[in-house]
This record gives sequence, structure tokens and C-alpha cells, in this order.
Amino acid sequence: MKFLRIAFKIVLGLIAAILLFLAVSLAPVDDQPYRKTDYYHYTRQQLLDLAPPPNPTAGLRAGWAKVNLTPSFTTPTGGYGARKGKHWTTVSDSIYVRTFVLNNGNTKVAVIALDLLITPPTVTEQLKKRLPEIGFRWENVFTGAIHSHNTLGGWAPGLVGELFAGDFDQRVVDHITDAVLKSIVLAEKQLAPVEVGFSEIDAPDLVYNRMNDEGKVDGEIRLLKLKKNTGESALLCTFGGHATIFRAADYQYLSRDYPGALVDRLEKQSGGFVAFMAGSVGSTGSKTKPGKDEFATIRTYADTLTARISPTLPKLKTKPDSTLELLTLPLQLREPQARVTDDWRVRGWFFHTVYGDYPSDLKALRIGRTVLLGTPCDFSGELVAELRQQADRKGLNLMVTSFNGGYVGYITPDKYYHKEAYETLTMNWFGPENGAYFVEMMKGLLDRM
Repeated sequence: MKFLRIAFKIVLGLIAAILLFLAVSLAPVDDQPYRKTDYYHYTRQQLLDLAPPPNPTAGLRAGWAKVNLTPSFTTPTGGYGARKGKHWTTVSDSIYVRTFVLNNGNTKVAVIALDLLITPPTVTEQLKKRLPEIGFRWENVFTGAIHSHNTLGGWAPGLVGELFAGDFDQRVVDHITDAVLKSIVLAEKQLAPVEVGFSEIDAPDLVYNRMNDEGKVDGEIRLLKLKKNTGESALLCTFGGHATIFRAADYQYLSRDYPGALVDRLEKQSGGFVAFMAGSVGSTGSKTKPGKDEFATIRTYADTLTARISPTLPKLKTKPDSTLELLTLPLQLREPQARVTDDWRVRGWFFHTVYGDYPSDLKALRIGRTVLLGTPCDFSGELVAELRQQADRKGLNLMVTSFNGGYVGYITPDKYYHKEAYETLTMNWFGPENGAYFVEMMKGLLDRM
């Protein structure tokens, strides 16, 4: 009987400990309307307080450069938790940081396209400290990534970061940061007068909505062209298809996936410099036909995209324009709402313990008549239509990009919030109404351009 009493007490103690842990770590989902929250009013005031960019004092000049990002050591591949931190062993194709630097006399901007899954927040924190070494600040920088799930991992500490990017390795953060800084310096040395052009190409049949077979997609290939008086040119290309042609089981290759193959083809065809940034990839997959292997599928998909783009390149006209503006909006969010069920979530302290606490921004960059809106997330293509209408009303071209230096999960239409899907349950980290909140703030940035 004494043994049973002791066992009973132990069980009661375990139950009490579990209940106590649940009480301090779980809470109901906060469904307060976002416009009634403190974070909304704070961010809205920050938007209203943004200083207008200074007027240009010279014509637009630009330079561009790339730096090889392939390290001398192996790393985990970022993007698939199922790989459990396994390292790549073979360099299928080298990875790079590709950078444009632009200047109109009063404003200078570095536009950085990384051959990575995202722009790691740890790298962002390093850049904020080190950019002044080369005469820049974070407010002068616009970043994006190709979103390949077969490039460097190891850049994210914490349980969640290590799940998606493998064991943390400070060498990776330092390596990426050093390459970014070097690329900015090299690009700035190439500054010369440029003209600007833009084109948009329909390709909705090359992507699909991963959450809703009948849902909208942002299926536009968008091109921003810079051309020097010498005839030397550069393209920035965005597209909304996830770069996930390599399967999770194939961890061994370091690769840029289809964006790399596309960039290589466009550079060969145009004879110029080309960079790629993932567009509104949230909930959008690349529609591919199964090939003999992933390499064949990548080649076929890149060939198809190239065939869509090629007829446009000779007709993509440029003209002088000195407009260059970059706005950075610090983004406040609801307390973390990472859910364990539809109605219950882990408390903020628990989320930050396993993920970290990184500040995020929205970015708006105007180059001539084109505005790039940069988001710290996988931003859904279904949300682009409303932003496009706003840009059209202002006579502006629009390019929406993901992965601008923070990462807050997936931002999808609010009508899907209760849908049991990876994008909305596993990867919605900050609660309901984020779709409407992001769109409102991004429209506000467009209005300030």
C-alpha cells in the first residue's frame, strides 16, 4: 500500500507539473480586430511619420557586381525540416550574392539578391552593425532571396531555426555578411549613368495555388532593366513560383534550383547581368512536369520561363529617370500566435525562446516608375491583386518580393486562417488578419512614393 501511495503522489505531481506548464505556456488565440490593437496604431503612426525622400540632384547612376557565396566548408541545406540537418556534399552549381548599387546624388541604395532560402535575420543583424563600415545603413538596403531549398543552412539559432536550417554555425552568418559587404563595394565602383525600363510577362500556367485549386495566383514574370550608356545592361527578375523542384530527400546538392538555371540562361542570351528574387511565393508552387530527375525538371522549367521572357528582351525599352526612393517601415506585430490547435497557441515567451525575437520591416523601393515592395515573409500571391490596383492608380509598375531581412512566417489571405494547411496553421505565427494588415501598410507605402 505504501508503494501505491508513493506512486499515486508521483502521478499527481506529474499531472500538476504538466497542468502548470500548460497554464504558463498556452493561451487562447487573440482574435481582436487588428485596427483596434496597439501594434496597428504604432505602425500606422510610423508610416505617417516617414520622412519624404530627398529630391534627386543628379541623373540616376548604377553599378552591379556578384560575389561567389559558395563556402569552403559544407553546411546543412536550409528549407526542409525532414532533412534533419544533413549537409550537402556536392556543389551542383555555385551560389552568389548579386548586388545593384544606385545613386541619384541625394539617395543611394544597395539592392541585394541572395542565392539563399531567405535573407537570414541573423545576417540582417550583422549588416545593421557593419554597413556603416562601407558608408551604408540598413535604411539604404533592399534585400531578397531566390528561396531555393538547396542552399546554405546553419544561419539560424534556436529550435525552430535549426529545424529549418540545421545546426547553427556562426561561420555561415559571417561568410554571408562578408560577401554582401564585398558585393556592395564592388558594385559601387561600377557606378555609371543608366536608363530604366520595365516589363511584365504572363505565366499563370507555370504556377499553382498550393492552398486552393481554384484560388488566384500571381503568375507574372517581372523584369526591371538598367542600361548604361555603354550598352551594358542588367536585369532584376521576380517570379512567384516556389524554388522547390529538388525533393526533401535529395539533400546532397548545393543548388540554386530553377532560379539559378533561369539566371544563367538569361545572362547567356542577353549578354548582361541578371539577378533573381522570389516574388509572392506564399502558397504558390511551381507547376512542373515530372522528369527523369530533378536536374532535368529544373532545366525544362527554366527553358520554359526563358522562352516566355526571350521575345520581350529586344523590345524592353529604357529611358532616363532620376527617381530613386527607399522607405523602411518598422513593423510591429501581434504577440506571437503560433497555434497548437485552431483556438489555442503558445505564449509569446515560449515562441521567442524556441525561435528568437527579430525585428522586421516592410520596404518600398522606387526606381523610376517601378516600385518594389519587400516583405519579411512568404507573401501570398493572392494578396498582390489589391496592391496592383493601387499601383495602377498611381501609374506605377509593381514588383512584390519576399524575404527582405526579417522572417515572420507566411502571410496569406485572412479567409484561409482556419484552414488546416501548412501555410495557415503551421506557418502562421502572428495570428488572424495579417493579410489585411500587411496589405494596408503596403498600400500606405505605395501612397508615400
